[in-house]
Amino acid sequence: MSERTDQIGDRPAGLELQRREFYSYVSGVVLALILTLVPFGLVHFGHAPVTTVYWVIGCLAFVQMIVHFRFFLHIGFRQKREDLQLILFSAVLLIIMIGGTVWIMGSLAGRMMLPLQP
Repeated sequence: MSERTDQIGDRPAGLELQRREFYSYVSGVVLALILTLVPFGLVHFGHAPVTTVYWVIGCLAFVQMIVHFRFFLHIGFRQKREDLQLILFSAVLLIIMIGGTVWIMGSLAGRMMLPLQP
């Protein structure tokens, strides 16, 4: 018998690794679904003030980003330095792109406003 087995001795180590990875993906999907449905419920039912809803959506979006990094991309907090640098560089690029887009669209909206006539 040449297959490696885990601590229990009755399962091959590869099957145990596949099972853990599968449960990791299932946990990630469940958490992502919950973190998506909560903001939709807040907006749909509308029982909270608008600023509170915005803050909750922003916080849950940040948590969902961490869930995606951990469960789907398998990037933890104790990864190599290159992984962290890649993520930070990508985040800076996204912030520049989103900020520039919002700035340009806001400027265009301000320029297209017609003056009010008395």
